[in-house]
Amino acid sequence: MPKNARRRAFALGSGLLAAALLLSGCSVGANATTAGSVSQSEIDKALKTPTTLTFWSWLPDIQKNIDLFEKQYPAIKVNVENVGNGPAEFTKIRTALKAGKGAPDVVQLSTSFVSSFVATNSLLDLAPYGADKLKGDYLPGMWSQIVSGQQIFAIPQDWGPVGTLYRNDILAKAGISGFPTTWDEYATDAAAVKAKTGSYITNFAPDPEIQVIPVLEQAGVQPFSYDGKKTVTVDVNSDKAKQALSYWQKLIQSNLVSVDPDFTDQWYQGLASGRYASWMAAAWGPLFLQGTAKDTSGKWRAAELPKWSDATPSVDAGGSSNAVLKTTKNPIAAAEFAKWINNDKSSTLVFATQESLFPTAKNVLTDPQFVEQKSAFFGGQQVNKLFGQISQTIGVDQHLPYMDFVDSSFNDTLGKAIAAKGDLSAGLDAWQKALVDYGKQQGFTVK
Repeated sequence: MPKNARRRAFALGSGLLAAALLLSGCSVGANATTAGSVSQSEIDKALKTPTTLTFWSWLPDIQKNIDLFEKQYPAIKVNVENVGNGPAEFTKIRTALKAGKGAPDVVQLSTSFVSSFVATNSLLDLAPYGADKLKGDYLPGMWSQIVSGQQIFAIPQDWGPVGTLYRNDILAKAGISGFPTTWDEYATDAAAVKAKTGSYITNFAPDPEIQVIPVLEQAGVQPFSYDGKKTVTVDVNSDKAKQALSYWQKLIQSNLVSVDPDFTDQWYQGLASGRYASWMAAAWGPLFLQGTAKDTSGKWRAAELPKWSDATPSVDAGGSSNAVLKTTKNPIAAAEFAKWINNDKSSTLVFATQESLFPTAKNVLTDPQFVEQKSAFFGGQQVNKLFGQISQTIGVDQHLPYMDFVDSSFNDTLGKAIAAKGDLSAGLDAWQKALVDYGKQQGFTVK
């Protein structure tokens, strides 16, 4: 699902506050340490003991899933609170943890921010609660984002494998049959689209997590890694990264690709009016597009991203998960709820078919009810099936424990260079320096 127009607001509005809290740390309660694995008898007892859990989630229809859980486990009452996401949620979580009161039992987190809460020792390791048995139920590309060594800090809920949504009619007007499968073909087609239709083949938004990081990763760059303790790796200005952005710089400076900020009125209008012939979008994009450009129904199609070579990997643009805070007084019930809501098929199928979340659980990714859906907006295409195939080959994805600063520093460095149609290589260098310097200031060992 989209990061709610979005992480950039978080970066600008509360990045410094989050950084300050990261430095000061967060207090945790008596349940911070769990010795050994929890037995099935302990789980059964906890699920039959009258208990009330508090769950913070920004999903508007999550009560449907909670109702299913409470029906199966009537002794457990789950009170859901929507405290917002991005700045609203993260700030409130950190503030409650620091104060030692008011924190929920279970929280929905953007997956790229799980590591930020791992760094402050705020999340319960769910492995002793049976989460280690769920690994095979999820694809490696998503599972890698919520684990550190043998520790499991969240249960995946949804994510965003990246593909392309394109206007079939605009490409046909330019004499192009189907979407290009290589980036060389893409550059050639970009010129044809602009010359024959006046449209840009796409918009390259100055957006780190939805646009730039997926572009770098598809080019073979691993921009970030974190060992779960004190060592991070930052590599956004490698030779591969500069080669990838050199490609886009040429398209931008040739006026074949626009650089409009995304999730703005201009961008929405561009999708609806045909200013852009395609959109590099995550798996939540198809439904989002149907609301944004509803009058263009039937004109769109979906495809995989073009590739640099046969070895080019698939990539994702974020997702969300449910984590249990260490301060919970009911760790077993909270862990069982986080597991159940994201793993039991009655719940995961509701997420996928009624609440528009692209699934992480294999039990839905292979279900005909989800896979074989045909979309009239996309000319009858089985869009879920396409993105499901893309998700199968997404590799390991890691994030820094200060992703808020990743976003805010991007706006002042590479983002500014993109918006100015300038030197993207210099922008990468400036972003790299900012991320390395900040990591060292926070006490991390930066490679």
